[in-house]
Amino acid sequence: EVQLVESGGGLVQAGGSLRLSCEASGFTFEDYSIGWFRQAPGKERERVSCIRGRDGKPFYGDSVQDRFTISSDNAKNTVYLQMNSLKPEDTAVYYCAADAFDFCPYFEGTYYPPRMRGLDYWGKGTLVTVSS
Repeated sequence: EVQLVESGGGLVQAGGSLRLSCEASGFTFEDYSIGWFRQAPGKERERVSCIRGRDGKPFYGDSVQDRFTISSDNAKNTVYLQMNSLKPEDTAVYYCAADAFDFCPYFEGTYYPPRMRGLDYWGKGTLVTVSS
């Protein structure tokens, strides 16, 4: 059974940091891309960051570039999202998703391919709240 389990969310003051984890099981980690998305109340889902399992290349959305860092520990089947200099507008539920389709390059730029609306596996999310 494939599972993605997010953790690490919480309440933090603006300017602070959090590290999210996405622990994966049930598939070969290196064959998949794993991405972080977020969704704030009343807003559309937003691409945050993605890492490609086969080569570890990271990709970032414009709004988090230079503040967030994605990494992976293949031995632990876990992807991390280090979030620094957090802003109130970063408040959202953060989800990780995985697919064998290489969707990571689409985290940069504006094009949102239809295939990304149906990624194979999703976690249940973890809430990040940034207070001002």
